[in-house]
Amino acid sequence: MIATKQEQTTTSRILLVEDDRNFGDVLRSYLEMHGFTVDLAVDGIDGFEQFRRAEYDICITDVMMPRKDGFSLAKDIRSKNPEIPIIFLTAKTLKEDVLEGFRIGADDYVTKPFNSEELLLRVNAILRRTKKQSGEDELEEDEIRIGKYYFNNPLRFLYLKEGDEITEKIKLSPKEALLLKLFCKYRNNVLPRSEALTKIWGEDNYFTARSMDVFVTKLRKYLAKDETIEITNIHGNGFRMIVRGEIGSEL
Repeated sequence: MIATKQEQTTTSRILLVEDDRNFGDVLRSYLEMHGFTVDLAVDGIDGFEQFRRAEYDICITDVMMPRKDGFSLAKDIRSKNPEIPIIFLTAKTLKEDVLEGFRIGADDYVTKPFNSEELLLRVNAILRRTKKQSGEDELEEDEIRIGKYYFNNPLRFLYLKEGDEITEKIKLSPKEALLLKLFCKYRNNVLPRSEALTKIWGEDNYFTARSMDVFVTKLRKYLAKDETIEITNIHGNGFRMIVRGEIGSEL
């Protein structure tokens, strides 16, 4: 069964590196149709520059490219992030090339021409495995308690409860929900500004930082009816969501 956009609970970001621009555009459009955010680079140098500027969940790269080939690109990526999944696309079927790809640390190897649906299945299978290994799905299953509030992450609802009674129900936007989920992950500790910007906005710059400030202000307003909750600005570092009365909240 082919995975659809509706089956994905979060948007994964893909770095696609392909020197055939027409083919790259078609493949990017296909992946975007299935719910992914895709950045397209046209060679290994361009690909590594994009990789350094944003945070990705998986990289898909052609092997034979001008200026820098896919194997060299993968080595550079691995030097920065040893864990990120990499899929190689190649027209070569030589055993030596396939072995070289896996020696570098490829998670999969797809030979051109290939079926786009097959690639989609491989991407989803790798992402499910890596997210399970890293524990990223821990907050997806149940409601998260934040003081008097309960946050349903899959449905993006924030509830205020007084005893057993729900007195307020707020529907969060996708970015608000992602940001609140990160605050929950780092609760009573500092959430690095750069991590939030790269994970939610895709890059860390002046304009995305100002946008994040707006969303932090919105979350403060949503959580204002519980005086034990406070989101503070840690100058030069990030933000901290304190839930007083919890372990670590007084640090």
